[in-house]
Amino acid sequence: MNTHYMQGLDWLILIIYFVILLTIGIWASMKRKKESSLFLAEHTLRWHHIGFSMWGTNVGPSMLIASASAGFTTGIVSGNYAWYSFVFIALLAFVFAPRYLGANIQTIPEFMGLRFGQSTRNILAWYTIVTIIISWLALTLFAGGILIRQVFDFPMWLSALILLVISAFFTMMGGLKAVAYTNVYQMILLIVVSATLTIVGISHVGGITALVEKVPADYWILFKPNTDEAFPWLPIILGYPVMGVWFWCTDQSMVQPVLAARNLKEGQLGTNFTGWLKILDVPLYILPGVICFALFPDLKNPDEAYLTMVENLFPMGMVGLVFAVLTACLVSTIGSALNALSTVFTIDIYVKKFNPSASQRRINYVGRIVTVIGAITAIALTIAIDSIKGLNLFNVFQSVLGFIAPPMTAVFLLGVFWKRTTTRAANIALTAGTAFCLIVGILYLWGPESALWPHFMLLSFYLFVILVVMMVVISLSDKHGEIHDIPSPIHEDYSKVVIGLWVALIIVMIGLYVYFN
Repeated sequence: MNTHYMQGLDWLILIIYFVILLTIGIWASMKRKKESSLFLAEHTLRWHHIGFSMWGTNVGPSMLIASASAGFTTGIVSGNYAWYSFVFIALLAFVFAPRYLGANIQTIPEFMGLRFGQSTRNILAWYTIVTIIISWLALTLFAGGILIRQVFDFPMWLSALILLVISAFFTMMGGLKAVAYTNVYQMILLIVVSATLTIVGISHVGGITALVEKVPADYWILFKPNTDEAFPWLPIILGYPVMGVWFWCTDQSMVQPVLAARNLKEGQLGTNFTGWLKILDVPLYILPGVICFALFPDLKNPDEAYLTMVENLFPMGMVGLVFAVLTACLVSTIGSALNALSTVFTIDIYVKKFNPSASQRRINYVGRIVTVIGAITAIALTIAIDSIKGLNLFNVFQSVLGFIAPPMTAVFLLGVFWKRTTTRAANIALTAGTAFCLIVGILYLWGPESALWPHFMLLSFYLFVILVVMMVVISLSDKHGEIHDIPSPIHEDYSKVVIGLWVALIIVMIGLYVYFN
């Protein structure tokens, strides 16, 4: 998508989008009580705010472009990353969320502090800050910077700065409330534009039957045989849960809207809504790639599938709307990440270690300063990433996330399900375990290529099993080790509406898996 695709009407639509976005952000900021916390929206978030915020944090422009690329080359099989997630979103709704809300926490490290003590909370706070800056901020800015550079021909630092200024504005003005309210608007826009692209594409192909005939038969299968190099079924079944538990149940950026829920029912309805929204990932993001294969089978670079569809199928004005949507994805993800970053640093490090008696005004002030420092750090990292030539860094970092997840998943699952887990076991898993996983990851990504390596998702599973066994051995041999009680879940009866909607979602997901195999 180059600037010559952006006509007068496209620019007008883009400007209107930003005016509406800023209006919603300012309105949400004004609704916040004057000296209330920036971080948990005064526990006022309803189910639709939670659902759209979690989904919006998860959807970046790189995901849109990568999903269409995967659809073009392999069909819907990468939809497993979206559809399989309902299991772990349900785990958040019924296992983790009741405990998080029962403990009345603001951050995930704070919860681990209640479970394992202050030492674990300290380790996890810094761990969370580093992962937010690298995986959420720098990578999202890098992907977004490439997009803005293509359209406006701006240098990377300026592209990243523009995106950060917009996102930081909401985070500093209205905190999580402004981020959540603007996410609702942005995600509805995303659904409308992406659905239009899919529908227009199917009509150009000649209908769904024609589409099925024009692409290979295995493009419609979710579980490929184990001989398939890219998406064998066993590594997906075993490996994805390790990333799924970390991402959906323990990542501060993802979980924060649930921590800010009005009550447990709204939190469980919100997570359920996220599960329904995740179904849309396949028709909205992956299917355009499949359609592109049917219409433009000679396309040289699959990464251009999404923008090729936009350029060839959309009239003037719609291109501006698509660019607005891609910007919306960026602002949504970066806003959530900046808010999570300032929350963890302010609550877990500043208040806990340096100023326990800080006033709410002082806490908010520090939160805003941290937002600015985090933004500057992210820009520096983005420029550093951009200066490395010849690497598909996005793919490299995605794989690295598979090696970051095992320690967190092991510590949280044993911490919640096995009372005997000791503080020493948790701390060793989070420090030495993380170092071990990252060394294996570096050897896998940059070491000598070998046919002996398993699929990286299977490798992630093996690392998780090693860490669980290690934690069990340390806990059992640590006779006088520090053992804390598992925080109790909130005492609220599950509503019939919540149970009914979750049962409906599970039936639909099983039906989809049966149908597409």
